[in-house]
Amino acid sequence: MSVAGRYRIGQIVPSSNVTMETEVPELFRRREQLHPERFTFHSSRMRMTEVTAEKLAAMDAESDRCAVELSDAHVDVLGYACLVAIMSIGPGYHRTSEARLREATADNGADAPVVTSAGALVDGLRILGARKVVAITPYLPELARTVMDYIEGEGVRVLDHVALGVPGNLEVAAQDQRNLVRIARELDRPDADVVVLSACVQMPSLDVVQEVEDELGKPVVSTAICTAHRMMRAIGLPAEASGAGSLLGGDYALADAPTEALS
Repeated sequence: MSVAGRYRIGQIVPSSNVTMETEVPELFRRREQLHPERFTFHSSRMRMTEVTAEKLAAMDAESDRCAVELSDAHVDVLGYACLVAIMSIGPGYHRTSEARLREATADNGADAPVVTSAGALVDGLRILGARKVVAITPYLPELARTVMDYIEGEGVRVLDHVALGVPGNLEVAAQDQRNLVRIARELDRPDADVVVLSACVQMPSLDVVQEVEDELGKPVVSTAICTAHRMMRAIGLPAEASGAGSLLGGDYALADAPTEALS
């Protein structure tokens, strides 16, 4: 950080992702309404247009280059903005990715913490004490199942999920957020501790998260919200933003995820 109270937020994003550079800055702007710190946003892109396992693996191979590029700007934290790319590689891969990319920043003389959206979602659920969840994804059924298996491998049971079956990444970004209100209402179960309104950083949901949480009476999160929470905590700041559900509502402003899965 070059100036006190000012932070540079770096994001590693798929080339076709248009949502993380909208929702994450919006969450930090909402934080600026509560606290004095100020933020600028900087991105590096990995080529990807179709959400398939093969395309995702090829894209992930570019993440090291992106980390080095962002470390050239001496960002204070890096966020890897593609949940399914990490989860499709294998169980626990977010830890491997975060460690490797941080090492790349350190080797470039600008060590910075790295947050993956995959790891952030898992951490957000643990912070909320979620043992059982329901989730909405835009993915094709096979990829959606991979995501649910990954979450369950981290100790959180997925009671049910909806896969919208959208293969094109720009089409994912064009989904109507209002539809998520209806889907969440139909998907929710009394025994679900948390509703994951968007288990994907490209499918927008921020405009309706608080509405759905207020209606259902339980915590509602998105991957973008979890990512913003963990990025704020990674640079040592209280994680708060108005109108973004319980995780950023203040009660968990200083919370960090348990190191072990919930039993």
